[in-house]
Amino acid sequence: MNTISRRDALRDALAAGAGVLAFNSAGVAQTESLPMAFAGKHVPKPLPFDPTKLAGISEKLIRSHHENNYTGAVKALNVVEQRLVALAKEKDLPAYIYGDLKRQELIRTGSMVLHEKYFANLGGNGKADGNAKKLIEQWFGSYETWEAEFKRTGNALSGGSGWTILAFNLHTKELHNYWSADHTSNAPFTVPLLVLDMYEHAYQMDYGAAAAKYVDAFMANVNWEEVNRRVEALK
Repeated sequence: MNTISRRDALRDALAAGAGVLAFNSAGVAQTESLPMAFAGKHVPKPLPFDPTKLAGISEKLIRSHHENNYTGAVKALNVVEQRLVALAKEKDLPAYIYGDLKRQELIRTGSMVLHEKYFANLGGNGKADGNAKKLIEQWFGSYETWEAEFKRTGNALSGGSGWTILAFNLHTKELHNYWSADHTSNAPFTVPLLVLDMYEHAYQMDYGAAAAKYVDAFMANVNWEEVNRRVEALK
């Protein structure tokens, strides 16, 4: 039976370690050399408010929403981006196969962005003021008229999925409440100012099928300081 000396064992261990280091270094170099469009390095943003202090929306629901739906979308987008760059090297890949992945890229991007806007405009006292209120009054005649239509639009999506978005259209130069069936059906050239998630995962845990009560709770927790910042950014 062959025996291995201590010196030989040490030499082999060092060689193996060098090999692992070289492999890892190559992996890092390969990742760093990816085009930015396919890097897949999106990082979930933490909740910008204390989830225990929302009125009428439970901490359990918010954390589940953030950790499962939003964070899941961010992770999925990273996978899709990295898969896109891998498939790009396959010259014989049918276009429809690649198209399916591009559709997933659009869906996951929309979900990530709209969820980040949604969470960022929560955590306030729900009392509209500042330039956001002035802009709403300019386009809707009164805050009450706008609020009624915004809530009605949200309730029109109850029992299904989608978003209600108060947005300024940079092309038409108009302010509207937009009805969005999913993560991909936003009006072109619009800047979201206030985003309401109407997917069932946003309210079912607290309200079951009573989506209208969730819409009321959302309005009571709007962070109008954030909405005002978005209005200011339009300038």
